[in-house]
Amino acid sequence: MKTQSLKSDTLLLLTAIIWGFGFVAQRVGMDYVGPFTFNGFRFALGSLTLVPLLLISNRQWAITKSLLPPINTRMIIFGGGLAGFALFMGATLQQVGLVYTTAGKAGFITGLYVVIVPILGLFWKQRPGMGTWLGAILAAAGLYLLTITAEFTIAFGDFLELAGAFFWAGHVLIIGWLSPRIDPIKLAFFQYAACSFLSLITAVITEVITLHGLFLATIPIAYGGLISVGIAYTLQVVAQRYAHPAHAAIILSLEAVFAVLGGWLILGETLSERGLLGCSLMLAGMLLSQLRTYVFR
Repeated sequence: MKTQSLKSDTLLLLTAIIWGFGFVAQRVGMDYVGPFTFNGFRFALGSLTLVPLLLISNRQWAITKSLLPPINTRMIIFGGGLAGFALFMGATLQQVGLVYTTAGKAGFITGLYVVIVPILGLFWKQRPGMGTWLGAILAAAGLYLLTITAEFTIAFGDFLELAGAFFWAGHVLIIGWLSPRIDPIKLAFFQYAACSFLSLITAVITEVITLHGLFLATIPIAYGGLISVGIAYTLQVVAQRYAHPAHAAIILSLEAVFAVLGGWLILGETLSERGLLGCSLMLAGMLLSQLRTYVFR
């Protein structure tokens, strides 16, 4: 049992590392292609990586279809489109924001969605516990130190990342609502495909797409699509089958830390002492919000 738990925690840590360094790939990709082009091809690759799992899922359903309720195709398309739109908005704000801010700051601000989710749950009459409110206060204090200047202004890129965090939170709530109703592999495939379609349509209208730019951005796009979306998604699904929820919450929250580490190692990004304190408070708030069920009973 301990061995299985250790394997799961290791896979979750690898997932957090991949997602954290994904912010670096996304920022590098902006040197060669526009944000909508990057996301369009990134999520197209991500959806393609799920095709083998989709085929396996269909084969398993064919074997057990007499024991399961019929698949509601309309629900799959509607759910995938709804989740895909929320994903498109979150990914767009995140990607455009990365043009104006650092990978590390983007990672931490995006990570605030774990605090925002239970607060938005108030609209669904879900009552957050004490841990959530304490986590939100710590995260808000950290956000202030990280993003608000002495003149009480916020950088444009940081603002976009913060707006994106609300869409990531909405995406989590939508997935939570759809997951019991739709096969998770089909849901993931259709939401990635919808996000890719919306991004590419917007890219055709607003950006100049060139083969040379796509060639130069091959590695960042491949990382963002094949590794960050395809491989990391699979690792998370496999790992969380056996991982303790508290372990998963802690380890996956380290994504923001690895975003800062990746930005420092690869892009030479640095944070001031004020920024580091802000990141520490935000991480503490995110962890406290994630672990509210286990700490405050």
